[in-house]
Amino acid sequence: MSPLPELDLNLGMSRNSSSTDDREEIVVRTDSGLRKHTISMIISDQEVGKVHLKINNKEVEIPTYKLTVTDDKTNETEAYQVTRDTLSLVKTTTKKSFLSFLGIKRYDKTSYLYENIAFEPLRENIEKFDISRHRKLSQDQLTYQLSGNGQNIMLYSGNINEFEKPKDISQYFMIVDHNDGQSFIGDILYREKFLKLTPKVELQIIRRSKVAKNFEYDDKGNIKRTIYF
Repeated sequence: MSPLPELDLNLGMSRNSSSTDDREEIVVRTDSGLRKHTISMIISDQEVGKVHLKINNKEVEIPTYKLTVTDDKTNETEAYQVTRDTLSLVKTTTKKSFLSFLGIKRYDKTSYLYENIAFEPLRENIEKFDISRHRKLSQDQLTYQLSGNGQNIMLYSGNINEFEKPKDISQYFMIVDHNDGQSFIGDILYREKFLKLTPKVELQIIRRSKVAKNFEYDDKGNIKRTIYF
């Protein structure tokens, strides 16, 4: 469906009748027509931090990337962090110390190897998705779904420790705003309310030049080694 045409915005001045100061005025802006606006999200290739996620019952750190959100009416831009890597445990390796034969295990070192199955644009450096129709909102979670390269991908905002990957989802992007996803959700709801009509939501994903094939972690969940394709 093509966007509806936008009509002019009218600006008017209205006096506050309850005020004792006749000079006080309120600017009133009304839409004389309706327009289909767009919320734009960009998942960049710029690494900005790390976050600890619980995967296979172990907390491990995962790189985060810059996510920007804006819309074509307010032009307000906000930045968040988002994960781009979907990990699964491959194997656990324990290197025993020379005291291990005496029954002293605390000097043994265990490492964990995780496989990374990441979604990346294949044909272009930037791939665009219209995710407007695949939005689900609950009390404390907001998700969008998209499909690409025969895969189903989820964009998730909420408590990262309560996330459970649905069976039909192969990869996911997890938004990190240090407020259990509520800052991002509030931002989107604010824009939707301000834009009046349910807006188009466009997601752009920038392809990374280097994608990790595996992450190796120490027993504290910190990255020991990153193996690239």
